[in-house]
Amino acid sequence: MGFIPVNEPLLNGNEKKYLCECIDTGWISSEGPFVKEFEQKMSHSVNRKFGVAVANGTAALEVAVQALEIGKDDEVIMPTFTIISCAMAVTKVGAKPVLVDSDKNTWNMNIDEIESKITSKTKAIMVVHLYGLPVEIDKVLEIAKKYNLKVIEDAAEMHGQTYLGKPCGSFGDISIFSFYPNKHITTGEGGMIVTDDEELTEKCKSIRNLCFKKDVRYVHDEISDNYRFTNLQAAVGLAQLERIDEFVKIKRNMGTYYTERLKDVKGIKLPITKTNYAENIYWVYGIVLDESITLDNREIQKKFAEEGIGTRTFFWCMHEQPVYIKMGFFRNEKYPNAEYLARKGFYIPSGLALTDEQRKRVVESVKKVMKEIA
Repeated sequence: MGFIPVNEPLLNGNEKKYLCECIDTGWISSEGPFVKEFEQKMSHSVNRKFGVAVANGTAALEVAVQALEIGKDDEVIMPTFTIISCAMAVTKVGAKPVLVDSDKNTWNMNIDEIESKITSKTKAIMVVHLYGLPVEIDKVLEIAKKYNLKVIEDAAEMHGQTYLGKPCGSFGDISIFSFYPNKHITTGEGGMIVTDDEELTEKCKSIRNLCFKKDVRYVHDEISDNYRFTNLQAAVGLAQLERIDEFVKIKRNMGTYYTERLKDVKGIKLPITKTNYAENIYWVYGIVLDESITLDNREIQKKFAEEGIGTRTFFWCMHEQPVYIKMGFFRNEKYPNAEYLARKGFYIPSGLALTDEQRKRVVESVKKVMKEIA
């Protein structure tokens, strides 16, 4: 029996066909025609007017923050429980992340804490939809409107997910996606900014490309980076986007399979299957150890590795990141729900290419490991 990785993508659609077209035509750079086509089709799939493809999801966040002109001494409210890319995009421009705790049931940011964190320096709220369920975005939008704040929507994990029937990625002033291999749509590495604002779109395109002056190449009024996205990546992305409905169905079937077979296992809490605004899309299938288990998620990982099962821990909190502690951020801040999730949460193999036999082995291993320690 081989090792079951935590993720393996499905690349058996038109990926090879479109890649061969890139090679046959010689269009492999960011100037290739697949890039614009992917931007148009991806943005339209989430009811957006414009899309700007970039090198990765981290780049998408950085470009979005810069395009909104967030800068030194501004504040951005965001969850502590997320990937560091979200905070890095803020601190890179000299702004300050202002953190909120997690909702212990959905694992998303606790929106009830947002309003109390708003100050005269607050410029935006960064909403991060996590693991399979979206944030209750309507309430965030109401707060943003009340205080005239921008909303950055991180929908990196939400390909194909909806909130009250509307696509995730359609809500922020500016929204982003990631196309890392563990996402429902992958391009290997890659990301995209989507928005309905034409001026913001043009800013993002400039920032993506070293801020070249529009009509005078190699002349720059601003500093930026090279965040460009290649025609090769776009070719893969288009092939993946063609199958998004199929991929969502596979993920939800996987979630149902795991939930039905693990619901009676002692010592663990399973993800919520749905809320009154969304059905879980199971970007990954997360599990949280309950209070009766003294081991943390890293110790659990070792036990699953011995069984030949790949696992991965949840995100580590921003207020506990060594790099930010060294920089003087978040002193004496505590977020108990997020801290618990970071220490007790992990996810099991959840990739699109997971076979029935592999799922069966994963379930057997979860039951075996938890029986030994519960």
